[in-house]
Amino acid sequence: MELNEAVMAVLLDSDAPIPGLDERTVGDFWQWAYSDILSNRNRSIFAEFVVGVALGVVEKPRVEWDATDVRYRGFKIEVKSSAYVQSWPQKKLSTIRYDFGKADPWDGATGQSKGERTHCSDLYIFCLYPEKEKGAVNVLDVPAWEFYVVSTASLNQKFGEAKSLSLQAVGQVAAPCTFDKIRATVDGVLDGESPSQSATPA
Repeated sequence: MELNEAVMAVLLDSDAPIPGLDERTVGDFWQWAYSDILSNRNRSIFAEFVVGVALGVVEKPRVEWDATDVRYRGFKIEVKSSAYVQSWPQKKLSTIRYDFGKADPWDGATGQSKGERTHCSDLYIFCLYPEKEKGAVNVLDVPAWEFYVVSTASLNQKFGEAKSLSLQAVGQVAAPCTFDKIRATVDGVLDGESPSQSATPA
């Protein structure tokens, strides 16, 4: 394999042993590394997984370095997540904000960025875990989550060069939906969009 080729991951079995670690398994590693799903990074990845399950596109492992979070019907979808409560001690609830900054277009085939900074996806899904009581937190309770689906074109038209968006701003361009409505809502939005030139079919 050439050095500039990507190493493609394969789906691992949780029971797969880790050689040299005294009969520890991949599942042991996952429990140790990712049990705190409320933490910002893990919650964000969990939100991507939830959206991927809703759209039926989790048959392959997540690509950490991909240009977008989820690919569906030839479109690129950016998934953002936020929550009022965090793993660490808080004096007050977190303010809900979502990153909307532009990025350098990333070519996963070459491992290089090229072109002007832009919003690289066709559509955004803003995910909110709305629980406000720490004693009641269960991030795995997917029916409790809210999802806001909106095209990048609509966001650009409304918010232009904004680097982040409040929940109030997101609510101006999209109504919340539940997990079971994600796919229908995404299809409805995408039916009026054209896939970006750099998108590839899922």
